[in-house]
Amino acid sequence: QCTDGYEWDPVRQQCKDIDECDIVPDACKGGMKCVNHYGGYLCLPKTAQIIVNNEQPQQETPAAEGVGAAANAAATSSTGTGGVAASGMAASGVVPGGGFVASAAAEVQTGRNNFVIRRNPADPQRIPANPSHRIQCATGYEQSEHNVCQDIDECRTSSYLCQYQCVNEPGKFSCMCPQGYQVVRGRTCQDINECETTNECREDEMCWNYHGGFRCYPRNPCQDPYVLTSENRCVCPVSNAMCRELPQSIVYKYMSIRSDRSVPSDIFQIQATTIYANTINTFRIKSGNENGEFYLRQTSPVSAMLVLVKSLSGPREYIVDLEMLTVNSIGTFRTSSVLRLTIIVGPFSF
Repeated sequence: QCTDGYEWDPVRQQCKDIDECDIVPDACKGGMKCVNHYGGYLCLPKTAQIIVNNEQPQQETPAAEGVGAAANAAATSSTGTGGVAASGMAASGVVPGGGFVASAAAEVQTGRNNFVIRRNPADPQRIPANPSHRIQCATGYEQSEHNVCQDIDECRTSSYLCQYQCVNEPGKFSCMCPQGYQVVRGRTCQDINECETTNECREDEMCWNYHGGFRCYPRNPCQDPYVLTSENRCVCPVSNAMCRELPQSIVYKYMSIRSDRSVPSDIFQIQATTIYANTINTFRIKSGNENGEFYLRQTSPVSAMLVLVKSLSGPREYIVDLEMLTVNSIGTFRTSSVLRLTIIVGPFSF
């Protein structure tokens, strides 16, 4: 029975080394090169300098499989012991499998740090019971239990690498954002203002950007008997008998908030634009608060603050009518106006 990295040769009636570089698809990743050795293989940078030293005369020791004659000759001229050499390897401890130990050493003629791989004096087909195999892998890779460099799935190591979605790639990871957002600083998501780029609103519509998208609203939102007097302001003419029981004016406003916003939270302030002498103003939510998500807190005689009291999840649109009722001190004058607030809740919390 042969140890790992070897197979039985029925012709020679002995164990022979398996060339993993030849049979293992993509044995080395991340731009590393595969170098076969007895009982295992190495994944090293393409610029690595390797000296395979068998500590025997060259003619008595087979060259490491998978290494060309030119490289073998180069090693012979520089080491005199047989093996392979290629320049540029950092000396930081690379050890192959199958009965080899490795150590960093200074190459005499070049003065560079190279890797010397020495053959175990014992049978190379019999590895120690608890060998220490350390492989230098490229950034983003780690040694596996089979002594090969395998990709590190950074996305599984932490759920905080990306604001939205982490995508593992060979030797690295990248972050993705949902539609309507763009990646900034490599990891966070920022809303794309489609109203400044490629919105599809008609000429008689206005574009409103919100977190994760945009919507088109009519430039003239007034409905009969109201008429448009200024941007987003509709007035019911006093000359129209239908207006006697309706709010004097309706102002249309729009705002966007993120999903799962912390509560309670002040989100919108309403304030009287016309102040009458000897009058009292009161504020209320006239419609759009059937589930109690909002609360209107009066902050002064002429203003009030809309408070979000229940966390909202999007994408969703809320239309809330905020009414200001004005009466004089003797009760002979009464009027009201409405601010129709459209609240667009984005699909995410960012």
